[in-house]
Amino acid sequence: MLNVVIIEDERLAINKLKDILLELVPDINFIAVITSVEEGIAYFSQFPKQDIIFCDIHLTDGLSFEIFNNCQVDAPLIFTTAYDEFIMKAFEYNSIDYLLKPVNVQEVSKAVQKYRLLQQHFNQASVKLTNLLQYIGVPKRSRIIVKKGLENIALRLEEIVLFYTENKVVYLVDRHRCKYIYDRNLSISESELDPAVFFRVNRKYIVNINFIKSYKTFERVKLIIELSVPDIPHQIVISQETAPDFKKWLSGI
Repeated sequence: MLNVVIIEDERLAINKLKDILLELVPDINFIAVITSVEEGIAYFSQFPKQDIIFCDIHLTDGLSFEIFNNCQVDAPLIFTTAYDEFIMKAFEYNSIDYLLKPVNVQEVSKAVQKYRLLQQHFNQASVKLTNLLQYIGVPKRSRIIVKKGLENIALRLEEIVLFYTENKVVYLVDRHRCKYIYDRNLSISESELDPAVFFRVNRKYIVNINFIKSYKTFERVKLIIELSVPDIPHQIVISQETAPDFKKWLSGI
């Protein structure tokens, strides 16, 4: 049984893809059809299990990439879209193929066959196909979507000095000392970041190694960080328990 999720907002495209897949895979099971980014985030936030996802890029309320930016989705993706400018972007996610609309039986057949071959290979190697990207190395996210007033901004991670939480809201500050809202909690934010670059120094702060100027002893057993960006009004203190791990991280050990 092949368990499939379709992410598509055009009814004709949904029906055509279903017809093609039913012709190619008699034991197919369509477990969900998702038509918007909002619906996709709600669905995948529950960590459902599926074998493969067929996904359009342009949805009524935005790009489907936002679903995967907000949720941990391990299943391989086959993108189906009318636009070719997103090919490189698609492979930042779990993409194994990229089909231009209108899709046909031959293209979908080749994509399904690619999935089968990958599944067979990784089963033989005792590695699940869903761990494919971990096996070959997951590309690191290069940017996140943040809010400033009514504006949604794509901010490069290399620009971020620190994340912090205040009154249950996560904020971040960039190298220009601009402050933004990040619509996640700090634990989720930490899990999405490159641990070689970002370190959670305490319950309130995550810092970027590239903006740490120095640290010094504070209250005998703690550490306090000095940032290389001036006039950021945050006192970042590291506890005695966390200090050894912080020193190892900063020195690259």
